[in-house]
Amino acid sequence: MRQSLVVANWKMHGSAASAIALLQELLPVAAAASAEVAVCPPFVHLPLALQVTADSGIGVGGQNCSEHESGAYTGEVAASMLADLGCDWVILGHSERRQYFAESSELVAAKYSSVRATGLTPIVCVGETLQQREQGKAQEVVAGQLQVLMDSPLSASDVIAYEPVWAIGTGQTASPGQAQEMHGFIRQFLREHCGETAEQIRILYGGSVKAANAAELFGQEDIDGGLVGGASLDAAEFAAVINAA
Repeated sequence: MRQSLVVANWKMHGSAASAIALLQELLPVAAAASAEVAVCPPFVHLPLALQVTADSGIGVGGQNCSEHESGAYTGEVAASMLADLGCDWVILGHSERRQYFAESSELVAAKYSSVRATGLTPIVCVGETLQQREQGKAQEVVAGQLQVLMDSPLSASDVIAYEPVWAIGTGQTASPGQAQEMHGFIRQFLREHCGETAEQIRILYGGSVKAANAAELFGQEDIDGGLVGGASLDAAEFAAVINAA
């Protein structure tokens, strides 16, 4: 039985004061939850988040990392640095990284290899644009994004996050049926390439997840939780998402 997982992606939001206040409100919620909970704040707030959540059960992760271990890469952060800091997780290939920073699936795969070498748990994002969905290419696109990861066997602890690009920050959400259809497709893809490990890999839904739709989304057979953006910046809203999981 896969344990539900809810991950907060704060993106580029928050001050030190707001981060502390938000995390402190989440501590009792996460302590009482049956779902696993993690937060991914901006890099500058990682030490603070690790301090506030110490011994709480809330995991902390980065929103991105470099594919390089070290070197003259100004502005980059290595996966080993995140691990050394005490992080457990790192998000890879978020659609905003692919769209605004031209990250290819091959680059995401290189980052994945770097992350696996450190012991961090990767949350690899996949998903199609509205145009690709309307052209009937949604599964083809997602399969291509997954295929580049298959050079090395996925671990049972790895996490895949399906985020339809057209539902991120737009207020639109894939219907539970649409979300389950793609999650089922991803699960089958993993079965064909990873064997029995596919049953242990958690697949999250990301795309305007909020309190109002979380329970119905998480009730689908192959949806194991959520990668939550905007709603994770509101303690009450995110608490309701955690409880729904």
